[in-house]
Amino acid sequence: MSETSILSVPPEQPGLAVAPRSLIDQEAFRRLAEVPPEVEWFANLSSAATRRAYETALQDFRRFVGLREVSDFRRVTRAHVIAWRDDLVARTLSGSTVRHRLAALSSLFEYLCEKNAVTHNPVKGVRRPAVESQEGRTPALGDQQARELLDAPGEGSLKALRDKALLATLLYHGLRREEVCRLTVKDTRQQRRGVVHLRVLGKGGKTRFVPLHPAARAQIAAYLERAGHGSDVQGALFRAVKVGSGDRSRGMTPDAVYKIVRTYTAALGFEVGAHALRATAATNALDHQADIAKVQEWLGHASIATTRLYDRRHTRPEDSPTFKVSY
Repeated sequence: MSETSILSVPPEQPGLAVAPRSLIDQEAFRRLAEVPPEVEWFANLSSAATRRAYETALQDFRRFVGLREVSDFRRVTRAHVIAWRDDLVARTLSGSTVRHRLAALSSLFEYLCEKNAVTHNPVKGVRRPAVESQEGRTPALGDQQARELLDAPGEGSLKALRDKALLATLLYHGLRREEVCRLTVKDTRQQRRGVVHLRVLGKGGKTRFVPLHPAARAQIAAYLERAGHGSDVQGALFRAVKVGSGDRSRGMTPDAVYKIVRTYTAALGFEVGAHALRATAATNALDHQADIAKVQEWLGHASIATTRLYDRRHTRPEDSPTFKVSY
């Protein structure tokens, strides 16, 4: 059978190309052609976490300024942005939060400039609050607290085994909660140079391989043996265990991970979120002389400046000159 190009010219209409068969109808084509660039920008954000954070920032700005339509962003001036910034500061939000919200708004206007929807970015030139410290604000647990947390789920039940494996994966590898939710069974069995690794899908779709800590490996094996989905290599590693929770093959959500960590740490008297376990892993590795460039790669940070936020060696109380004073 001969192949016919979709651009072939029929004999009865010389000079007129045949249009390819459309996979969408004309009404859908018209709607897509009329999508405002503001909506287009938001839909093009690949990270679900970034979309959530940016949506929070832009909804806050819309409420403050009173924008009713998406296209109203094109009428925003620098005065509007400055007034919003001052309001954020007055609400006692941290400097990093204010900077992040301004960055979200600036990202939108940079895209609108590219699309010639606006003539300039009104966020440019707006002074942003200074970062309070070069040390991260996320708390890190001490060694004793980490050990207590790893033992907190107890023994016996499927939920206890799952939670012990989940907490071990977070504490021994410094994963983001979104990353641990994306892990499949197969991701825990990656062999590299004879060592079992975790394959981690990080921000921006970037994949990194992290050696699987023996303690976490043992907890994961015990969980999979009890849960019974170890042969489902393409399926989610961490799954719901409650009766009546629907499709048990579906992976856990980042919110569920957050709630699990909060519940156990609150019961232990030091309530923190899941990100604190990432900070704990990074801080612990640096305290034990891990190379900071290796920690950057391990955590999946684009910039080593972000990794330095977890480097608290210079603030350890035991190293303070206070304890060098002797009379």
